[in-house]
Amino acid sequence: MTLQRTSLIFRTAAAGKLRRTDGGEQKLHLRPRTTTPSGAILPEPKRTRFGFLGVICSVVAGLVIGATLSKMMANFLEEKELFIPSDDDDDDD
Repeated sequence: MTLQRTSLIFRTAAAGKLRRTDGGEQKLHLRPRTTTPSGAILPEPKRTRFGFLGVICSVVAGLVIGATLSKMMANFLEEKELFIPSDDDDDDD
C-alpha cells in the first residue's frame, strides 16, 4: 500500500497535479481505495463473467491464425522456390 501511494505521489507530481491550498503550500489529495471518507468499506467490485474463458478463446484463436499464416507463407516460399528445405541430412553414405 505504501509503495502504491509513493508511486502515485511521484506520478502526480511529475504530471503537475498537485493542488494548492489557500496557505500557498502544495498538498496531494489521495482518495482511499477500500473505504469511504466516513470509514465504511466499499462494496466488492463487479466481476467480469467468463473472463478466463475469453482469455483462453483469444489465445487459441491467435495460435490458430498464426499457424495458418505461417503454413501459407512456407507453402508460398516453397512454390516460388525461394526456400526449399535441403535433404542432405539423410545422405550419410
